[in-house]
Parts: sequence; structure tokens; C-alpha cells
Amino acid sequence: MRITVFGANGPTGRLLTGRALAFGHDVTAVTRQPESFPLHHDRLDVVGADVLDPAAVDGAVAQRDAVLSTLGVPAGKEPISTYSSGAANIVSAMQRHRVRRLAVVSSSGVDPHPYTDGGILFNRLLLPYVTRVLGKTLYDDMRRMETLIRATDLEWTIVRPSGLYHLPSVTDYAIVEGHADGRFTARADLAASLLAVLDDQRYVRRTIGVITTADNPTLFQWIRHEALAKR
Repeated sequence: MRITVFGANGPTGRLLTGRALAFGHDVTAVTRQPESFPLHHDRLDVVGADVLDPAAVDGAVAQRDAVLSTLGVPAGKEPISTYSSGAANIVSAMQRHRVRRLAVVSSSGVDPHPYTDGGILFNRLLLPYVTRVLGKTLYDDMRRMETLIRATDLEWTIVRPSGLYHLPSVTDYAIVEGHADGRFTARADLAASLLAVLDDQRYVRRTIGVITTADNPTLFQWIRHEALAKR
């Protein structure tokens, strides 16, 4: 397939791009900083573009078979519109060029539920704080993105991972329609799932959760290696 990846220079985007190339696809990797993109391949086209620029998005989507979005922005108190505005530009370009297949990364934090293995600290304190306070503007914009995408006639899949962390390779991850009862998702598994759903009609116009079921960190390991490392 001819695939465009938005957010290609992020941790998940790089894994997704590499995996797509390994599976024989032609990839257009869209990033605002093409000079720092680490991958090189004769089937890879690295495009310097901003998802908030409609003309640039249009050029990156034209003549593609599918679009994947791994866009990500830091949480903060300021209003966030990257997800919804970027999705609006992507959807418009896809409709203009008659590209049908779309898969986007959202988050389990959009629709938070207690987790059976979460415990009191996670379920009653950390989860509400992250989703309602620390990441409120981020998750609000993800909800706008999801609403916008669901209103289209595209063949979309919304992919909601849980807390992201690093593993060196893909595991036997789980895909669940709706809420997935797992607190963590390895980026390698998220990248693999995004590529896998493209050819699977079961997930067309569905919202799915992706979780890693083995080698998960503890909550404190995750905070130390992921949350605190970003500061």
C-alpha cells in the first residue's frame, strides 16, 4: 500500500514507519522537522509539513491508499487544537482525493474507566487527576477529533492505547472494541496494531483499545521512565 503517516517523527510514528517499510509498503512520513528524521529507505518519502497547514496536508495525502495519524502533543493547561484541527485537514484532503482508509491514535483517557488491576491509588487519584486536570485540554481536543472523524463516511478506525511505554519488540498484544481493561500499551504494539487494522474489515468504523498483556511496568516504573522523563 501507499501510506501517509502524520506525526511520523514521534516515538510511535518512527516505529510505525519502520514497520510499514519492513512489510513492503511505500511510506510518506510527514514531520515538521524532516532533517531530524532518522529513517532512510528507497520506499520512504520524508515530507516537511505541518498538519495544521491544509495545503501541505493535501499534498501529503494525494495518491495515497491509506492515512495513519500518530500525532501527539504535550498535555498542559493551555487550550489544545492540534488533534481536531489536524484531523479536519486530513479528512478534507482524503475526501478531496478519494482516499478511504484512515486510522488515528487517540487515548483511553478520552473515556476513562477504573481498571481491575489499577488499585485505589491509580483508579481514584491518579486517573482522575490526569484525565480531568493535567490532561483536560488534551483529552477534550481528542474527543473533538473523534467526533469529527465519526461524522465522516471514511473507512476510519480510532485506536485508543493506554499508558505508553517502551519495549524492544512487538508482543502478543490485545485489541478490544471499546474499553480495554489494561493500563499500559507498548509503543511497538501500538505501531503494529495500526498497521494490522488497515487490512481488517472488522475494525472499520470502530473504536478499539490496544493493550499490552505481558512485560508491563509497575505504576512507579512507568512514572519514572515515561512521565518524569518528559519533564
